[in-house]
Amino acid sequence: MENNINLFSANKLETFLCKKSKTFTKVDILKIVDKYEIEMVNFMYPAGDGRLKTLNFSIHSKKYLETILTCGERVDGSSLFSFIAAESSDLYIIPRYSTAFIDPFAVTPTLCFLCTFFDRDGKPLASSPEQTLFKAMTAFEEVTGMTYEAMGELEYYVIHEQEEDFPAEDQHGYHESSPFSKTNDFRTACMKIITEIGGKIKYGHSEVGNFVDNHLNYEQNEIEFLPVPANECAEQILLAKWAIRTLAYKQGLDVTFAPKITTGKAGSGMHIHMRMMKNGKNMMLNNGKLSDDARKMIAGMMELAPSITAFGNKNPTSYFRLVPHQEAPTNVCWGMSNRSVLVRVPLGWTSGEDMCHKANPLEPLTQRDYSGKQTVEMRSPDGSADIYQLLAGLCVACRHGFEMPNAKEIAERTFADSDIHDEKNASKYANLTQLPDSCEASADCLEKQRSIYQAYNVFPAAMIDGILKQLRDTHDRTLRADIHDKPEEIAILVKKYFHCG
Repeated sequence: MENNINLFSANKLETFLCKKSKTFTKVDILKIVDKYEIEMVNFMYPAGDGRLKTLNFSIHSKKYLETILTCGERVDGSSLFSFIAAESSDLYIIPRYSTAFIDPFAVTPTLCFLCTFFDRDGKPLASSPEQTLFKAMTAFEEVTGMTYEAMGELEYYVIHEQEEDFPAEDQHGYHESSPFSKTNDFRTACMKIITEIGGKIKYGHSEVGNFVDNHLNYEQNEIEFLPVPANECAEQILLAKWAIRTLAYKQGLDVTFAPKITTGKAGSGMHIHMRMMKNGKNMMLNNGKLSDDARKMIAGMMELAPSITAFGNKNPTSYFRLVPHQEAPTNVCWGMSNRSVLVRVPLGWTSGEDMCHKANPLEPLTQRDYSGKQTVEMRSPDGSADIYQLLAGLCVACRHGFEMPNAKEIAERTFADSDIHDEKNASKYANLTQLPDSCEASADCLEKQRSIYQAYNVFPAAMIDGILKQLRDTHDRTLRADIHDKPEEIAILVKKYFHCG
């Protein structure tokens, strides 16, 4: 039965080997090399700028292949991360066989791996992106007895030459179909590639944002993933951005994950959904209602929300998105299915009704447990984020909620059941904490709360110092107010951060 299931996997390598990628061994990799006549191997790994880096190997012998698969290779850590000094910069990178995929873009048959960083003593590099997230997940499980899972919503704009036929209505592109949406085929091609290289996609669609500027069409899209262990979520986002950009380049298109590219039009976020699991069961619900544990999780995010922007909103254009009336959060609060809040509890199929039977009367009436689908959604992050730092920070915040004696009180005080941007609710929500309005303000918040992130040795002090410097070097404390009515200066800023993250 296991083999039959795997034969239907979109992952070509899982189908070939009839086993899940998590169980791949070196023997399996050698079989793949023979089957697909692999001539090149790529080691890929995230750096301090949040992007994937690549090291190429030309495979001239089986002995050399086995050597690099076993020993990995050296890289210059000081060129990858600002917090690593030149005198101690040599690092090892070792491929993780479970991440293997065939490069969908390479002319020469190429096998790719994501890699783990190790220090000179052969220990996982404590300050590396994936190790920081691993430590956060470990601490979460130690404190709560549950595992932390996440999924991302990846929003981006596709830019192409203006087409006059079937023009889309400005800022009404949500779930638009062709021919009014011109980039649906590009999105589905991206989804196919992402799935084949291991991504677990939930769905894709056109998003709200669309506009025309200087004879160019800007069309917003979204690809949303399924919940997986947080480290796998990070890998999926990282690979998806690489795949989308590479395919766009090859098709003569441009794409941007930037949070804001023009005023008055929808910005792009990277919302993160989370859930807690125990023995294969989702712990977000209790008898169809949001569980006490889920409320603790939310309370932790309410407490640390001002500093989470330091990981999830890393350039000045992020804060041009976090303004009222743009379906982006500005206040620290949460609510049920409320898109004006920072943390949203989306619909979770908790009615108990068999909607499938009602829509399809020929189907038998059944009772199913849909509790596994319930998540909570953090809506402030965007594509400028370092996905590993962001997920580690969120994981810390969720764990912190279980350590807060007043978690229940904070959850009750920050609950919002109506539109916080509606003037009639102004007095009701007047005391809510505001999110930072600049990179520098986010740095201030992180500095105040850094001890929580450094607990359990999750975030190294040097990494926090590096993030603080990066944010403060933008010198944007009053930038949003200074240039809000200066389109030429905004255009310069947008161009500078157009390909962020």
